Amino acid sequence: MSARDAAQARAALAHWGALGAPLRLVWQSENVVYETTLRDGTRAALRLHRPGYQGREGIEVELEWCERLATAGVPVAQPIRAVNGRLTAGLGGRVVSCLRWIEGTPMGQADEPLAGSAVAARAVELGGLIAVLHDASDAGACPAPFTRKPWDADALLGDQPRWGRFWENPALSVEERALLLDARELARGILAQARDFGPIHADVIRTNVMLGPEGMTLIDFDDSGPGWRLYDLASALIQSWGDPAMGQQARALVQGYAARRDLPADQARLLPLFVALRAFASAGWVITRAPGDATRGAAYAKRAVEAGQALLSGRPLWEGAP
Repeated sequence: MSARDAAQARAALAHWGALGAPLRLVWQSENVVYETTLRDGTRAALRLHRPGYQGREGIEVELEWCERLATAGVPVAQPIRAVNGRLTAGLGGRVVSCLRWIEGTPMGQADEPLAGSAVAARAVELGGLIAVLHDASDAGACPAPFTRKPWDADALLGDQPRWGRFWENPALSVEERALLLDARELARGILAQARDFGPIHADVIRTNVMLGPEGMTLIDFDDSGPGWRLYDLASALIQSWGDPAMGQQARALVQGYAARRDLPADQARLLPLFVALRAFASAGWVITRAPGDATRGAAYAKRAVEAGQALLSGRPLWEGAP
């Protein structure tokens, strides 16, 4: 815990009428999160947002969306408004927000070992949750205008992708960089076939899915914005890369989604493309977000190259994939 973060967190408590409340550091990555208890006994997560990524207005749009989703019954992290009614507080250039504490464990840290059928059941549940998120957003839960940066073709495949120029990952060889540039051009052409574009979470990885007594809850909408809905499914699947059960998980995820929201067959067939796009994005993300982690950088680069090779050769990304 840095002294500066701790001081800002203590000062921020005043905005929620809880000056002097206890603080416990629970997460320190791009955002810094503390557990606390407000004066009325509400258990809460106080979040210090990473400077320079989303402005205060963009963060408040994100939180308003989450507030509306929670009201609509979608299990998401629910914001707590400050005493002045705002969704955030500003402290010396740092934006702070407060969320209701979610009881549970991140899906990526769940203790119980899962075999095939249990993994598939969990993927079905997650696919259904993503569908509910998209349906509720289209039904009015999303603020209009939704002034968040889009996950469009430029953000994923442009000259300056949102998460970085993935073909410049330092772990890549000259030949691998050339391959990714070729795959990037091919992917841009295929991407024109995707249709369902709207508000997405954009980072449905396992640590952003809480498993609790009442089921799954989505947290951390930090990267959210308008995008292709298949990108949410791809984000939920990307961490299964290399798992022999990846095909089973992909089918279960699609099954759960399609049971709640229309997913035409020609669109479902594009899921491998979006998994590749997520692999590319992560290879760019690691360049600036974890520059000292050479092992992770190399792993993300390798995954991106494998995805690019599959795209260029027409080879399925997993067993049974189109």
